[in-house]
Amino acid sequence: MTRGWRSPGSAPWAAGDPDKRYGPDVALVIVDLQNDFADPAGSLSVSGGATIVPLVNAEIERALATGAAVVYTQDWHPAHTPHFAQDGGIWPVHCVQETWGAELAPELAVCGSIVRKGSHGEDGYSGFSMRNPAGGLPVPTELDETLARGGARRLVVCGLATDYCVKATALDGVRLGYETAVLLDAIRAVDLEPGDGNAALEAMAVAGVTLIGSRPSPD
Repeated sequence: MTRGWRSPGSAPWAAGDPDKRYGPDVALVIVDLQNDFADPAGSLSVSGGATIVPLVNAEIERALATGAAVVYTQDWHPAHTPHFAQDGGIWPVHCVQETWGAELAPELAVCGSIVRKGSHGEDGYSGFSMRNPAGGLPVPTELDETLARGGARRLVVCGLATDYCVKATALDGVRLGYETAVLLDAIRAVDLEPGDGNAALEAMAVAGVTLIGSRPSPD
């Protein structure tokens, strides 16, 4: 069962006709749509992850047709990082540099800049920032600089996973002053604990992220 979902004060530019959602001041940010997350054979496969690829490709086409930027984030971990359970973290080994799992989904149209994160063992989820493994201090990625060069003031976010990297990226987008929207039909949750995905949507809505589309009912 689904129900319509819009956050309070939804940005009118992001709602309604999807062909009017983009423009030269908008960037489509595609989060971590990589084999280890999207493919059923991936080491951290997200249920339904592969099904969003055609939807994301349609958004890429819409964005490019209006002069909007398209930017991809990509986990790019070394073989050992505090992010992994084998090194004290909570996640299985995933998205290791130069492996199949780290590659963007093969069906995904790649038509823009790629911003890699975690390359030196940093921890964290956001496309905008990471935590240094020595001391935990925040370290920016190249995403904000990349968006600024293209003149983006508004973001449309999609990808994987709702309750981790999508959520963190959208919240950082708002924190950095971008008008930010998330496409509910083009995200999927890990749901490590039942309800994590819905809780992430609530947190994004409270922070001022516009949620476009439908989501599973919490009933």
